[in-house]
Amino acid sequence: MVGVEHATAGILIILILVFFLVFRYIRLATLASCEKKIGVANKEMHIRRLAGVDAVDEATGRAAELGRPLVFSTGLTGVGPVLYACLGVLHYVASKAARYKTKLIVPQNDAAVMAITTDTVREAYRAEGKSSSFDPRSLVYLSDEQFAFAAGYMGLVQREKAASTFLFGVFAAESLILAEAGQQVGAMQIASSVSPEQVPFFICTCDYTLIGEELFGASAYLTREPVQVGSLFAQDRVKLLFFMLIIIGVTISTINSFRPKAPALSSPVDWIVRPLNFYDYY
Repeated sequence: MVGVEHATAGILIILILVFFLVFRYIRLATLASCEKKIGVANKEMHIRRLAGVDAVDEATGRAAELGRPLVFSTGLTGVGPVLYACLGVLHYVASKAARYKTKLIVPQNDAAVMAITTDTVREAYRAEGKSSSFDPRSLVYLSDEQFAFAAGYMGLVQREKAASTFLFGVFAAESLILAEAGQQVGAMQIASSVSPEQVPFFICTCDYTLIGEELFGASAYLTREPVQVGSLFAQDRVKLLFFMLIIIGVTISTINSFRPKAPALSSPVDWIVRPLNFYDYY
């Protein structure tokens, strides 16, 4: 709340606009989802599909063809927004594993995350009508220590000869170790990290890499969950708004630099709270 206490009128207006867009698009996505369930024709919110998202189906199909397991790791991700985005992808992968009768292994390094992912995988099997095929032992707790977890992951992937691996979430110095383990057994690898410094390692060692916020886009596309889809749409439009404000701000600064006697506008937010009098420039 420290930042809000010192917010200007323009910033408060922008915050209200952001909240309005988020709630509006979540409501529209929810209505579209309900209409689709009852068979009413509707126009779904379009989400551009990424190459890494297309590869999810290819990776799960490859594992079924080879008769080798899938491995899905959330890395060092704790309970939070990033984990919730990972759970959407995990639910989709688990559904495919249940449908194709493929073994799915989910190594973990956090007890709380393990409990949540267990429920997610169990729900995916139940949704496919394969509750009896769910094996709680497929969710393996390795260690809460970073490199002990990495060592355990390497051994697991090499023993099981994984056909495909998914590295989604937060990763640190162990990222290259995890990716190299999959490379050594010839696994198809798809990675997605919100840690910018780890992305280059995934790009070098994985077949497909989703960068930063593409993780949230992949989860929204695969699950079509109304809250995720609506939030994604709202965020994209807010980013467009900020981009426009940046362009306006650069334009104002340029004008002020050529007309120093003109009344200066410090930021594009001033246009919201105080109209620009163009007569002051002429």
